[in-house]
Amino acid sequence: MEKISDKIVGLTFDPTDFQWGQRDVILYALGVGATPPKDLDYVYEGKGPRVLPTYAVIPGMLSMGGLIGKVEINLGMLLHGEQGITLHRELPPEAKVKVVGKVKAVWDKGKAAVVETEGVVQDSNGPLATTTSTLFIRGAGGFGGERGPSTEGVNEPPDRKPDHEIKDHVLPQQGAIYRLSGDPNPMHIDPEFAKNFGFEAPFLHGLGTYGIVGRAILGSVCGNDPARFTSFSARFADRVMYEDDIITKIWVTGPGTGIVRAETQKGNIVLSQAQATWKN
Repeated sequence: MEKISDKIVGLTFDPTDFQWGQRDVILYALGVGATPPKDLDYVYEGKGPRVLPTYAVIPGMLSMGGLIGKVEINLGMLLHGEQGITLHRELPPEAKVKVVGKVKAVWDKGKAAVVETEGVVQDSNGPLATTTSTLFIRGAGGFGGERGPSTEGVNEPPDRKPDHEIKDHVLPQQGAIYRLSGDPNPMHIDPEFAKNFGFEAPFLHGLGTYGIVGRAILGSVCGNDPARFTSFSARFADRVMYEDDIITKIWVTGPGTGIVRAETQKGNIVLSQAQATWKN
């Protein structure tokens, strides 16, 4: 097992086989708040189903698993800091893929380390999606590496009203459904487990929030056509509790480009420094 340092940059992980089918993509869609009849294309096999672009994070998570298998990490000190996806083609409702992962960057923040991984999801016709995940690992810094670039001011919204504002309500069972797509962390369902780690109650998966905001982007600037959705990156800024509203705000800043911010009804920013791109 390697220790966290800048020496692991470029470390590659063994290709991992993964497959999904209609049931998997429908379950994911339900987990990020899709509902009939508005989202029938995504929750009913009679309409395809079509696949939400953010489903790419599910196979993409295997690249993070590759990191944990090769690098010494205290999982209790790990936080998911940022997530990004780039779609090369529309995701099919059934696929057999390989996920090839690697370490893209490592930064030394002193009391913590930041590790960025990349996962390329590819089928027999080539790449389907590329995912990036930034992991913040408390207690793993101080190895003498570079601190990394400042993110201050990155993807700040313009000083005007957003062009689109979409509100989604987070149901009490949202995390219980989302965890069935491959993230069974008890933090998101077990009250005693959450309290043992200092939280007052279970809360929604960060990638659940990411998927809900991805749906809002898809419906507002992509005409609900996943073939037009090309990328989405964001930083996880705060937790979303069950029964919260997630309000997605989108500022169109150019052809096929927008700044995104998501907040709760209380005004807490939950996704920041976010950007989306799409085909017009």
